[in-house]
Amino acid sequence: MKVLVAGANGSTGRLLIQYLNEAGHEPYGLIRKEDQKAKIEQLGGTPVLADLTKDVGHAVKGMDAVIFAAGSGSSTGSDMTEAVDRDGAINLIKATENLGIKKFIMLSSMAADNPERGPEELQHYLKMKGEADEYLKSTELDYTIVRPGGLTDEESKSKIVVGETVEQGTIPRADVAKAMIAALQEPNAYHKTFEMISGDTQIEDALKSL
Repeated sequence: MKVLVAGANGSTGRLLIQYLNEAGHEPYGLIRKEDQKAKIEQLGGTPVLADLTKDVGHAVKGMDAVIFAAGSGSSTGSDMTEAVDRDGAINLIKATENLGIKKFIMLSSMAADNPERGPEELQHYLKMKGEADEYLKSTELDYTIVRPGGLTDEESKSKIVVGETVEQGTIPRADVAKAMIAALQEPNAYHKTFEMISGDTQIEDALKSL
């Protein structure tokens, strides 16, 4: 499966490229800068230069699925949060739909549909993520919206708990990446939005229980 990963140079994006390659898929990493190409290639992906705030049709063309794992980052202002986390995501969703590609996986965040649940400094970010999620839900795409708890750099446990809402908790980025990849080929995860933290259920079994 040819899979485009937006935000491929981020911490979770790099894991997605690596794991997609290891699973036998063809990962394509959407990046903004030439100097990020080597890292994507090193992980087994094909770099694709594109800017999420502009035309991304060329990046999406020929793909079987698209994963959005981009983010403006905590050091940018609210304008970049709107431009990337909401408008950039919607731009990529539109391009995916226009080209007839059906599968779209969105990396969102716990409390994106209820920003007041999150800390005050994150509420604008959560609101933008929530608006992007709502747009995705309004499309005809076979979407999956993954809303993890606090992300850590711990080693993968491959065990999670999922639900419409789950208690506050953390999860390794590695397990978020694995769950997003598993969702590509798990029909029970299509048209679903779920929160996720570390738990006791194998990833594949957890997705089947949705």
